[in-house]
Amino acid sequence: MSKNSFGFTTKLVHAGEPDPRIEGAVSMPIFQSSTYEYSGEEQYDDIRYIRLNNTPNHKAIQKKLAAIECAESALVTSSGMSAITATLLTFLKQGDHLLSHKSLYGGTASFILEDLPRYGITFDLIDTTDPSGWSMMLKPNTKVIYAETITNPMLDVPELGAIVDFAKENNLISMIDNTFASPVLFSPAELGFDISLHSCTKYINGHSDIVAGAVIGSDEFIKIITSRMNHFGGSLNPGACFLLHRAIKTLELRMIRQSKNAGQIALFLENHPEILSVNYPGLVSNNSYERAKKYLSGFSAMVSFEVVGGKTRSIKFMDQLDIAINAPSLGGVETLITRPALSSHSGMDPAERVKAGITDSLIRLSVGIESVDDLITDLDQALIKTAS
Repeated sequence: MSKNSFGFTTKLVHAGEPDPRIEGAVSMPIFQSSTYEYSGEEQYDDIRYIRLNNTPNHKAIQKKLAAIECAESALVTSSGMSAITATLLTFLKQGDHLLSHKSLYGGTASFILEDLPRYGITFDLIDTTDPSGWSMMLKPNTKVIYAETITNPMLDVPELGAIVDFAKENNLISMIDNTFASPVLFSPAELGFDISLHSCTKYINGHSDIVAGAVIGSDEFIKIITSRMNHFGGSLNPGACFLLHRAIKTLELRMIRQSKNAGQIALFLENHPEILSVNYPGLVSNNSYERAKKYLSGFSAMVSFEVVGGKTRSIKFMDQLDIAINAPSLGGVETLITRPALSSHSGMDPAERVKAGITDSLIRLSVGIESVDDLITDLDQALIKTAS
């Protein structure tokens, strides 16, 4: 039976594994060697060296990542931001133009708004949920269109199919940050996206113990990006590769549980009198609900919301929680809560945050695998304690 014909869950466990297994080891060993004996390589990028992301640990996890998103190749990197910045700078140069969604992860937004202009690269921000205005922003030097499968932290789902079609019609490279959906809920390559990006720190690893990134796409594109990354030095160490390799095998189990919990919590919050608004694409009332149903196989485990009482109440509410941990990042098995204005989007200019809909009182909840009844009870008691 060909490994390419395996189902998704089987690929998570078995794709990319060494064949034959190394000394019979069921678990992939850690190859803690920075350099390897020469074996006939003729190109710089093929030399076996830890900075070039091509040790046995790198190769195994990269094959697994490519397999689960039905793509040809993958590259793991030192962080999600190293994956994003290196990929953008691979395909954008001085004089080029980028189209990107108006609300993105804060690190990505800051890079586009503040750093790309320093390289002579221009951009326009578009609403990727509404294709009607895209053509007006298109320029002769537009090279890339960039979006997130589920946006951080407003949780909008773009018109994903329209982005792919628009890119193909206008000879653009389509890039999508698939972190919030993970390969469990969406396969960008199957829909036609050129490049998928991940902060593997989040759901793909899911245990809040490493920082890692990934770029997934065609052999041609990954080869070009790898060559650029080799100069930037954004390599992932073998120990982190090992932890990522181990954690990814339970990705589907974790994501299904976390998404189910998030859906129940979103409903609870939507019906609570102390909640002003809830952002979750699995709510029928959400503007992205129909698009999420069309393109995704689930609604993910991120919820953002605002409580009655603004910023001051938000801070007090978070301080009263017993289970959710007030910490940045997301996607781990434990529930985390944060205010994006103070964490993920703190590097953005305040005016730009407001334009993106990110208020100082917005709360982002990364739902874990705990008992959903316990999580809801905890949220409820904190809302009761802080009610005026």
